[in-house]
Amino acid sequence: MTLRVRDLHEGEAEELVRMTRSRTLGAGLVRRAQIVQHAVEGLSPPEIAASLDVCKASVRFWLKRFNARGLPGLKEEMRSGRPPTYTPEERSAVITAALSRPADLDLPFACWTLDRLVAYLSEKGIGMKRSRISEILLAEGLKWRQEETWFGARVDPDFERKRGLLSTSTPLHPTAVLSSVLTKWDRKPARAIPADA
Repeated sequence: MTLRVRDLHEGEAEELVRMTRSRTLGAGLVRRAQIVQHAVEGLSPPEIAASLDVCKASVRFWLKRFNARGLPGLKEEMRSGRPPTYTPEERSAVITAALSRPADLDLPFACWTLDRLVAYLSEKGIGMKRSRISEILLAEGLKWRQEETWFGARVDPDFERKRGLLSTSTPLHPTAVLSSVLTKWDRKPARAIPADA
């Protein structure tokens, strides 16, 4: 049996057309309204799926949902799961700490690790897991050079150009030492030899 859309109630047809043409509603909601509109116009679920480049299962799901709940049924329900538990201030504190030099905070180490960052933030009253700190930093465009060493580089490749030079007294490229005295081309690499040789 082919899935068909139910008869529209008073006012639904006009609202449905408005939704399919909206530029202010979310793209997902507009697409779901288009699925129903195509069904109202007589297209079958496989034809709607091909026309809108969506899977047939999605077409069937949203047509069944519309038939049961009407236009309000096209809105996605809130997803289950725990909402974010960290305030913008806490996220800012994570980023600020990670971008600061530990020595400037009177800490006895030269670079951050995730464990050190967790401990420092915990002392400041922000209890946060390593994985969450890492997510926050990545979302901000920051990354770790190695698993345990903070690099402080931005993921954005144009960041350095956008930021500009930090100091005009620092040369852009270190000058190479071209002294033949320092280079020993004829040196042979060390190798293991038998103990009785």
